[in-house]
Amino acid sequence: MLKTKILSSILRSTNYSKQLFRNNYTQEAAPLPIKIEKTINKVTLLGRVGGDPQKRGTEEHPVVVFSLATHQNYINNNEENTQKTDWHRIVVFRPGLRDTVYNYLQKGQRIHISGRLIYGELKDESGTSRTTTSIAADDIIFFNSKN
Repeated sequence: MLKTKILSSILRSTNYSKQLFRNNYTQEAAPLPIKIEKTINKVTLLGRVGGDPQKRGTEEHPVVVFSLATHQNYINNNEENTQKTDWHRIVVFRPGLRDTVYNYLQKGQRIHISGRLIYGELKDESGTSRTTTSIAADDIIFFNSKN
């Protein structure tokens, strides 16, 4: 206890640029630990499935892909109700969820998705690459089918 008080008073009285660690009552200068920032990449969508899910990828890295429509209602300049539809590319990598989605999800079904944004690059048959944005689904809640 006394050693701890002495050590803390020494550390307060001097300006160390490195953090000191005690190892068997000796002081060794060590680099400051790397700070890992907390970040958030979270997407939540509620909408209707645009087409039946498709299996893609390889045997080692299978993925199920489908589209989801969400919309926004607003009144335009002519005071008419207007609806703008956005289409989202959903990918499912998680094995249990992937199989459930492939076997039970249908076009027109209303679902709630929680996931994260991912960015990638696809090459078409001519070798031209294009950037893609997808939502990697972590959880999907199925609502009643089409009606």
